[in-house]
Formats: sequence, structure tokens, C-alpha cells
Amino acid sequence: MSQAPSELRLLAGANDGPGLAAHLNRFGPMPTVEGKRPERVARLHGLIESSGLLGRGGSGVPAVWKFDFLARTNKPVIVVNCMEGEPASSKDAVLATRAPHLVLDGAAILAETLHAARVVVAVADDADPTASAFAAAIDERRDWRTAEIERPPARYIAGEESALVNWLHRGASLPTFRPTKPSYVTIRGREALVHNAETLAQLALIARFGASWFREAGTTAHPGTSLVTVRGGVHQPGVLEWNPGGSLERLIDAAGGLTDGFGGALIGGYGGSFVGPQHLQATMSHEGLSALGATFGPGIVVVLPASQCPVAEMARLVRYMAGESAGQCGPCAFGLPALARDLELLASAKTSHVRVDQLHARMAEIDGRGACRHPDGVVRLLRSGLAHFDQHVASHQQRGACAAAQQPTVFPFPASRRPR
Repeated sequence: MSQAPSELRLLAGANDGPGLAAHLNRFGPMPTVEGKRPERVARLHGLIESSGLLGRGGSGVPAVWKFDFLARTNKPVIVVNCMEGEPASSKDAVLATRAPHLVLDGAAILAETLHAARVVVAVADDADPTASAFAAAIDERRDWRTAEIERPPARYIAGEESALVNWLHRGASLPTFRPTKPSYVTIRGREALVHNAETLAQLALIARFGASWFREAGTTAHPGTSLVTVRGGVHQPGVLEWNPGGSLERLIDAAGGLTDGFGGALIGGYGGSFVGPQHLQATMSHEGLSALGATFGPGIVVVLPASQCPVAEMARLVRYMAGESAGQCGPCAFGLPALARDLELLASAKTSHVRVDQLHARMAEIDGRGACRHPDGVVRLLRSGLAHFDQHVASHQQRGACAAAQQPTVFPFPASRRPR
């Protein structure tokens, strides 16, 4: 067994370069997959289950659940989801450009164990550096030159599992209603196993160094390290390899500290939850954030400086999310745009007649009624923001727009789809 990296894991020695030789020198070779298919499946099932690996794409479900869904499938399709539709996230791009072979190793062990028919690496059509990094890595691997890189449209919704599979199947990025996850998804008659790039990279480490080693980091319920993109009001924004269990304050310190006080933070991406200044000691793990009604999601923290207007920022986020929906049902086509208009009035009007109870009534009409979970994420974000920034909301209702509402946003948005 190779010698395991000590502190950093996914990003250990990444400054040595992304090439295959540097990768093998850093992590050693992958263990050989031996035995008949049932033996291989049982062995990998046990390894994934004992590691406690959770999906890193946002849902946080045990990775063994997806594996078990495909355990008896004949020649499935393995999909590497590197779409990174969350505008605030950069972790998959960092993995692709600094450790692409670790991601491909994770896909390889699944493909070999399950006798996959094909492997597809999905990269958004505006992420050329990521696609080029994977193309170069695939070209270095003689047995992987048949792997395909697909370029779905760069939309927020396009990276959702069912939307991605639909695009690969018939060229339409439309999510489908799935009451439970995981559930079967198919591409042109073959069942598919879709994993986020970081999940596969973690699997490659587990295969090399074992489940016990993996559990040495993180918490009992959230084992292993996690990549977290930290943005907004910090001195050193970027992607950190985080050991779950530390506080939000410690994560902010690791990103260089605050630039202008702490007004709150959005955790879990644009379908996540706001937390307030009283939550600086919150534990940054799945279970720690769940206790607050928040979610770790795909590992995103956007810090809101104390000088920023949270009402204006919520209006921008909801407007963006309204524009990113598939528009295939009423909550997305009509509910989200109406919610965005109400928030824009509340944020910018000199006198506002928008009441909080009206916003909650509109959210009640939207929540849980969409064809997918996209509108539910917007409702979760807004409900948490209204709860934690209630004084700001009350001030806008009583006095109208504040001067801070005119400041540029701290949230990143694609240039072509940036809200006002």
C-alpha cells in the first residue's frame, strides 16, 4: 500500500503539477482490481460502506447507496459530474487542473468493478480550462483514450443529476421529479452512475489507503476531508481542504480572516441557507449545520460583510435563480419571478408595501410543488435570510432602501446572466 498523504489529502503535492508521473509519485499506483465481478463488487461495497464516504456533489447521501443501485447492472455508464453549476464553487475546477488523475482513478475503479460500458466526463461548455485538463489527463492514460468528454450548457440546473443525464440522453437539460434519492437514471438504455468529481477523488484515496485512514479526518457522521470554496468578505478567497468538525470562525480564519466585519454567511450554495453572526461557532460539517437547519451542500461559504445589505443580496440571488430554472412547471415559471419582483421592491423602493407575511405566503405556494428541487432551494435560502436578517428587512419596510443596497454584490454570477 502506498504511503498516505499527511495533512492535505486531495490537494497533497498539487503544486508538483497535474501530470500522471507526478500523480503516481505523489499517491502511488492504484491497487489492482482482481477476481470475478461478484467478488469485486462485494469488496468495493465493503470498502465504501466502512469508509462512510458521503457524496460531495451537494446531497450528502452515502456513496454506497448509489453503488448498490448499480451493483447488479450490466455494463452501466459512469458519469463524472464536473459541471459545477453553482457560480460560487470552484472546487471541481481546482481538482481538474491540479489533480485530474485522482478523479479519473475513482471513475476507473468503478468502471473496472462494474464492467462499465463507457465513461463520460461532463464539463460545462464555458469551462474550457477544466475540459482541457481532463483531456490532457485522459490522453496520458493509454487505457482511457476511449473516455468521452461531453460539454453540456453552462446553467445552474444543468449539473443536477437528472438534468445532466437527460442532456446526455437526449440533449435537454431538464430535471425530473424524484421523490427519493438515489434513484435509477438511464442514458440511452443503460443505467448510469453519476458522481461528483470530488466524490470520485475521495474514492481513489480510499482505495489506496483504506477506510480506517479515511476516517482519521472529519467527524463520525462526516468522515474525511472536504473541499470548501470560501468567497465574499475574506482576505484570501479560494478553495480550502477542510477537516469537518471545526467552526465557521476557524474556516474564515483559514481564508485569511474577515475584511469588514461579519454580517452573516450563505452556506451550501445558492440553494443553501443563510446563517447570522450568532453562528460563528457553528460546526462546519453535515451534522453540525443540520442542527441549524442548514446544509453543507457542495462545500460553499460566501461571507457577507457587515457593511453589505442582505436584503439587496437576497433579491439578486432570487432573481438569478429565477432565471436559471428549467421553466417546466408553475413554481419556477411564475412563482420564482414573482418572488424576485417582491424582493427587488423591498430592497430598492423608497417606500415599500411588501410585507414579510406576503413573502411567506408566496413561498408556501412554491415549496414542494415543483417538478424538481430547484424552487425548494430558493425558498430555503430566502426563509433563512428573512429569519437571520429580520432587522434589515424591518428597516427596509419602515424606512425604504438603505444606502448599502447600491453596493456591488459580493456574490459571483456568470457575466452573461448577472442580475441587476
